[in-house]
Amino acid sequence: MNTEIIDAGRDISRGYKVDVSRGTNVDRVSSEWFSRPEDERFLSLDDLFASVKGRADRSRTRTVESAAIRVEANRDDPEKLGLVLPGADEPIAPTHWSFGQLSSLVGAPAAYLRQLPAPLAGINLQYGLTNHRAEQIKTMEVADGRTELRAVTGPDYGRIYDHELVSAVQRIAGNGTGDTRWKVPGVLDWSTGIYNPRVDVTKETTTLYASDRDVFLFLVDDLNPIEAGLLPDGSPDLYFRGFYCWNSEVGAKTLGIASFYLRAVCQNRNLWGVEDFQEITIRHSKYAASRFAHEAAPALSRFAESSPAPFIDGIRAAREKIVARSDEDRQDFLRKRGFSKAETGRIVETVLAEEGRPPESVFDFVQGITAVARSKPQQDARLAMEGKAKLLLEHA
Repeated sequence: MNTEIIDAGRDISRGYKVDVSRGTNVDRVSSEWFSRPEDERFLSLDDLFASVKGRADRSRTRTVESAAIRVEANRDDPEKLGLVLPGADEPIAPTHWSFGQLSSLVGAPAAYLRQLPAPLAGINLQYGLTNHRAEQIKTMEVADGRTELRAVTGPDYGRIYDHELVSAVQRIAGNGTGDTRWKVPGVLDWSTGIYNPRVDVTKETTTLYASDRDVFLFLVDDLNPIEAGLLPDGSPDLYFRGFYCWNSEVGAKTLGIASFYLRAVCQNRNLWGVEDFQEITIRHSKYAASRFAHEAAPALSRFAESSPAPFIDGIRAAREKIVARSDEDRQDFLRKRGFSKAETGRIVETVLAEEGRPPESVFDFVQGITAVARSKPQQDARLAMEGKAKLLLEHA
């Protein structure tokens, strides 16, 4: 693995100072952290893999004729429905998720069907299955004490199993707890501005998650910070690499991988000072498994093993490219790039307040734009402004 780090040898045993006023804030990991109950949190990639692989091993998938499925109301519980699939003697119970999928496939409103008595809902669902134009559906059943229908999709659904994504991450991150350079992140101390990369992995701090519908992982290389220039006070501007990825083998979401550089992760797992954010997604279409093998997994490995030199060179080029030396230059530079007069004023004022001087280089303007973007209450407006900042940096 390439270990070219500009600040190699830096003593980070007690953490290091970071400036999170720069770059963008990404809250995707934080939203996952807030929403996951304890039984969806894992302390290592080995534990996570064992859970999702075991579930897949207990599952089977098959493609069946829609009209051959028989809907039955449960005799012991009139509120429940069972589905008798071809070749099966006993009905299986759909999960809340698969019931919604099945209803959607046959054009029936799931929310409405759930309000009906089971026999009446069964009649409506049976009619939909009998008249389903696609004629076939793909099922995913899991045996765990009792057999449940986990997913119902179209026949061309290209399933990528959750354990396949976890396994791809394991190939570069080991157990995800520090046996390689990739690990569960540390935490930022807001009172001191010090980021501590050495934090015990607990149910409260972990960023390895899986539910019955999906898997989500976030890992960083925070023991090897990268120095990319200096802050106004002369101290190093430090970054480290990170990525998160997600998947749903039951069709709840796409497969995706996001890679980036960042300056810190706080206790609530918000990402601070993010730069060079890149994302790829793969829909579970017919050739999804092939695309994962040939595109997503190699892309993850390339990022994990790549040198930070291109990123650092890009930051250096942006710092060195002077585009404005007067107030008129600054106004012209921003207005020609689609910023309003009010936005232009706020960007210049922000850089002046944070840097102690007005913006001159592309990097100065990028930092000012992203800082102002963070204050936008509307997400679309914030993302649009951050997109302009990203284009400026790329052009530099």
